[in-house]
Amino acid sequence: MNEKTGEVFSIARDNQPVPGCTISKAVHCGTNDVIYFSLAKNTDISAEIYPYYKLLIVADGSMEVYGADGFSKKVETEESIVTLTGIPMGIRTSEGAVYTEIMIRQEDMMNEAMKAGEVFKLAELVPYAEGKVVNMDVAHNDKMKFVVMAFDKGTGLSEHAAPGEAIIFALDGEGIIGYEGKEHPIKAGENFHFAKAGLHWVKATKKFKMALLLTLE
Repeated sequence: MNEKTGEVFSIARDNQPVPGCTISKAVHCGTNDVIYFSLAKNTDISAEIYPYYKLLIVADGSMEVYGADGFSKKVETEESIVTLTGIPMGIRTSEGAVYTEIMIRQEDMMNEAMKAGEVFKLAELVPYAEGKVVNMDVAHNDKMKFVVMAFDKGTGLSEHAAPGEAIIFALDGEGIIGYEGKEHPIKAGENFHFAKAGLHWVKATKKFKMALLLTLE
């Protein structure tokens, strides 16, 4: 992945819009591309037809996802949407926006909790449960897994190594990421990248929700 490793970062802070421009940064290219986009105010990515879904996760700002037959959805900070397939879909913004785009192929497994064309919050897909860790497999195939997790205070994941690279999206609360022997406090709105086989663990210092995108290529 084209991302810093072993330190807390922020997709929103690190990809600020440039006046008058739309900017894209490919983070992962493969079966499921992952791209950061920065849109300056009053910019527009024209509507086009794509043969796959796009999961858009807004890190900062506000944007309109629009399409044929008057389709229009406003998506703001901390909100997400899965675009429709088979019709032209575009994105425009009057104030600027930073977001992550994850390609989800039509043949990929996608949880019914996500409805294409509907705005939702990843943090609201899973509830907290006393003394427990709650997982939801949002989308996956043999090369990618996208999971949302809710940790009650004091719960976590023991040290382990992932079989691929991963990006964490902290969604709610606060936690600690242990990575290669160092502790990294993380809170909602921040991110973390694991290299393949990097030893890591997670502990919720308060109630904590996160999404994890794992790539296996």
